[in-house]
Amino acid sequence: MVDYDDRLHRVYAAGRAVDQETVDAWMRAYAEVVPPGRPLTVLDLGSGIGRFTAALAETFGGPAYGVEPSARMREQSPPHPRVTYLEGSAEAIPLPDASCDVALLFLSFHHFADQQQALRELHRVLRPGGVVLLRSQFADRMPELPWYKYFPSAPAADAAMYRTVAETQQMARAAGLVPDEELRLITAERPRTLAALYDRVSTRALSTFEHLPAEEIEAGFEAFRRDVEADPDRETPVIPACLMVLRRSP
Repeated sequence: MVDYDDRLHRVYAAGRAVDQETVDAWMRAYAEVVPPGRPLTVLDLGSGIGRFTAALAETFGGPAYGVEPSARMREQSPPHPRVTYLEGSAEAIPLPDASCDVALLFLSFHHFADQQQALRELHRVLRPGGVVLLRSQFADRMPELPWYKYFPSAPAADAAMYRTVAETQQMARAAGLVPDEELRLITAERPRTLAALYDRVSTRALSTFEHLPAEEIEAGFEAFRRDVEADPDRETPVIPACLMVLRRSP
């Protein structure tokens, strides 16, 4: 398991920042699939530094709860009058039964120690008709990220963290959550120059780097730097993000 209280909390804000345009694009995508009524109570499970929690409260009327096990990450979460940040795990969500309309898991599912128990907990805290927004990678749908070329072990290291689409859907059904038939592909981020991508990746705020050998990381960043020096303004592709929608039966 990755310990965000060790190193990653110090670099996460710089390396995983999302601008307002990206946040707004995600909120529009979520609004298309969540229950139509307002206000909605939202759980941000594995909320990290609260990148999306306040926006969830603003978009859906609140209250929103950010549940995050890392104290160092929670300390960086922005205050909001309708947001409450709670210490807790996915396997024991500190909220009552049937208390939420929506749960967002934004690149957090692969960190859960017991994913099946986490899905059972999500079923417990969701109201009938509630929705889980599972933003994740999947082992059989891994993206070809532009920075992978510098770190040959990175694609396999990342894929090993994730389950396939079918495995994830099967686990959801076993917990009483019904997956939508198709994954949604969301293009929320804007293109970055090669120099901007280097600045972001070089913080090593991605948990991928916790699984790579030091010599590969050093050599990879050296090659990455050389390419940036040669062509800093080259635009890198935007890879659509996978969103799996799970629904609690009414």
